[in-house]
This record gives sequence, structure tokens and C-alpha cells, in this order.
Amino acid sequence: MSNVNELPATGFLRLASILSPNGPIPVSKSTWWAGVKDGRFPKPVKLGPRITAWRVDDIRALISRGAA
Repeated sequence: MSNVNELPATGFLRLASILSPNGPIPVSKSTWWAGVKDGRFPKPVKLGPRITAWRVDDIRALISRGAA
């Protein structure tokens, strides 16, 4: 997935689908988590004890405002 049009219409995305090279956000994992902590990037949703994901709507909003 390299652009916003390739994201699913609804649902959740795992981190591997968000960050480059597979995803639309060109930052490292450590930069992503620092951005989540300081509010630049959306907060995750815990789907299980070891499953963290983000809402597609939140990722689309992030891309549309150019914060990546």
C-alpha cells in the first residue's frame, strides 16, 4: 500500500500496513511510537493482549492533513 486510495474503506490497520515500505507513512517504528506518545500520530486501539491496531479513518485523516 503506497497511497491513501489503497487503504481499506473501514476497519483497522496493523503497524506493518501503516509504515513504509508497505504503507503510506514514511517513518520508522521508533519515530511512529514517539509521535503517538506526543500526540502527532493517532492513538492505537488494543484488539487483544498482543494485538495493537489503528482505525483506518484516523490514518486517512493523518495522511490528508499531511502530518506524516
